[in-house]
Amino acid sequence: MNASARAHGFTLLEVLIAITLLALLIAMAFGTLRGAVATTHAGERIVTWTNQTRTVQEFLRRQLSHAMSIPFDRQEDIGENRVFEASRDELRFVGPMPGHLANGGPHVQWITVAGDELLFDHAQLNGYDPEHPKANNPRDPVRLMAGISSAHFEYRGLDENGELGEWLREWDNVQQLPLMVRVVVEFEQENRVWPDFEVPVLAGSSMPTMFRMRRPGLRPGLRPGENPGEIQ
Repeated sequence: MNASARAHGFTLLEVLIAITLLALLIAMAFGTLRGAVATTHAGERIVTWTNQTRTVQEFLRRQLSHAMSIPFDRQEDIGENRVFEASRDELRFVGPMPGHLANGGPHVQWITVAGDELLFDHAQLNGYDPEHPKANNPRDPVRLMAGISSAHFEYRGLDENGELGEWLREWDNVQQLPLMVRVVVEFEQENRVWPDFEVPVLAGSSMPTMFRMRRPGLRPGLRPGENPGEIQ
């Protein structure tokens, strides 16, 4: 092609090269945009998980720290008042409920690890039947969290020497509150984090007189663990 022809336009090869370069630039720009969008979505997921975890921990801290030394059950055959019933994957206690639910008085509350979920349930203490705990609350449990790969509870109290004991995954003294409760959670997602979570139980091992309640088979003023026959 002579010089006059080149002055009036591009050759086919030049057009193909230009189109190829343009396609490469578009692909690079699209890849960068897609990466930015993916990063944004990942960041939004992390923020959502963080906010959800913070909310759940604040709720658990409030409920566990305000656990009361009030029996929700009594085993007559052994004279045992059950105040805090707990294992590695479930715990049960009496405490106040937040908001409008507090108007009905203390509730029996239980927190359970069920599969990949952490569940919360409750029933009003007044009229509570241990054999039918959902009798006065037929609603489904509240799902606090999902996507859990493993979770368990741990409990800490005083040892036989009156010193702070080791963390236990089973709480055998059902007539007494632990001093602390720890909730350990691991998630299926690698970048999802559960911060260390240990809650002091404010009532500890004592039951304030103002909260002593009359339960079936429990005389007024009877402390958890006291045998009615021992009260003179």
